[in-house]
Amino acid sequence: MVFNSVTFLIFSIIFFILYFNTKGRVRTWVCLLASYLFYGWWDWRFLSLIVFSTVMDWWFGLWIARMDEPTEVQHEYKNGSRILRFFGQITEKAMQMRWKRKTILVFSMVMNLGFLGFFKYTNFFIESFAAMVRSLGMQPSNITLHIILPVGISFYTFQSMSYTIDVYKKEIKWEPSLLKFATFIALFPQLVAGPIVRASDFLYQMAEDKRLDMQRIYSGLGRILWGFFKKVCIADSLAPFVDQVFLEPNLFSAAHLTLAVVFYSFQIYCDFSGYSDIAIGLARMMGYDFPENFRTPYFSKSFSEFWTRWHISLSSWLRDYLYIPLGGNRGGKWGTYKNNMITMLLGGLWHGANWAFVFWGFLHGLYLIAQRMIAPLWKRIAKALFLPDWVRIGVGIATVYILTLIAWVYFRSGSIGLMGGDSFGTANAILGNIVKGADFSFGSIINKFQAIKGVLLIGILLTIELSNPVVHWNTVHLDRPLWRIALFSTLLWLIAFFGTFGANAFIYFQF
Repeated sequence: MVFNSVTFLIFSIIFFILYFNTKGRVRTWVCLLASYLFYGWWDWRFLSLIVFSTVMDWWFGLWIARMDEPTEVQHEYKNGSRILRFFGQITEKAMQMRWKRKTILVFSMVMNLGFLGFFKYTNFFIESFAAMVRSLGMQPSNITLHIILPVGISFYTFQSMSYTIDVYKKEIKWEPSLLKFATFIALFPQLVAGPIVRASDFLYQMAEDKRLDMQRIYSGLGRILWGFFKKVCIADSLAPFVDQVFLEPNLFSAAHLTLAVVFYSFQIYCDFSGYSDIAIGLARMMGYDFPENFRTPYFSKSFSEFWTRWHISLSSWLRDYLYIPLGGNRGGKWGTYKNNMITMLLGGLWHGANWAFVFWGFLHGLYLIAQRMIAPLWKRIAKALFLPDWVRIGVGIATVYILTLIAWVYFRSGSIGLMGGDSFGTANAILGNIVKGADFSFGSIINKFQAIKGVLLIGILLTIELSNPVVHWNTVHLDRPLWRIALFSTLLWLIAFFGTFGANAFIYFQF
């Protein structure tokens, strides 16, 4: 079930009617069952995986907490629900095994990453091994499992893992209610493509029922409409222009290729941030607050700033659970470089089982390392030349954006690799033809109407995003009925006029 479908519209109407007419455990059950229905709409068989992952991590958290606070936790589960008492008895027996806290955490991570690795990377490593063997002159047998990738597995696995890790680090208390924990993991707005919500940011919000708040309803609807505008109007309108280029890059001029690369940068931004906007808006209507996932990333002055603006929930997850445990910037210059590279390589691999995604991560690792090496020199040059701040900032933004575009070419080509195509060949052909610069004239651009429409839509997007810090259209004016009607009407008109309606799946569903 995708957000931009009639099915989801019917689903959401029924859900909110039930949600605001129930309380307590009944409301929590409504959330959980609705979320499982939402997820099972793709393939009901995958429900067993998310249920198993949920129960497993909840129990590991209980086990670790039992070792930290034996009396308190034992009292809790002896007086709790039948499920809690049942798992409490299992925990008591497990305690006799004399496992250490760290051993339990490692076992939990092995289980989680094992599931993720099996479903997401088994075919990838088999095919990579076969290609390596063929390069040595041998002919391996064609053994491929053709494992189907469960939707959203990367997101909910990281979400459940963070809970166990935080309980281990004693940064949060364990959650006694399996029902609440399961709802936290499966809550449908963010289940499939994020943002990755941590237990420390959400579980406490479930402590009491949320009342119907019309201001939150208006605010949530505004955010949802903005997300739909970005997805249906911009991302889906740019997609055909981009797809043609990545299917047959040698058929187009340098101008056409360059415009397609720029269009893809906004397609993936509007597609993914649009999903996040819809998820945040739905949660806001329910009374919950999800963390922001994007903050105008293409206006970043450095790559370290870019990763505080792009896919914030993932980049902060990688920082807290990978980069800092590796040593962060505490290991000196070369240690920092190593940790940056490892983090970005694994971040690239997280996105997809294709070497083009790994190379995309490698490029961003290089960018972060180069930034650390060059930034001090650039500051001295800018100071010596008496460059005004706006020039220095402009150069930084332009440099980050252009290098990000290059990396995006390999990222987009990685999707071709997932379908069995030559991802590196496609990316190299696009970049090579742009560098050759055969024809940069406007006349060489095919589908000029799509090109002009795309530029116009990107202009509308940038105008709104640049003006929002001053106008605050998404917060202040939604409190005023006339402004609210005007804003909602404008967004609905834009969606109806410019929208591409085909229930196209969101890009990040494949990850």
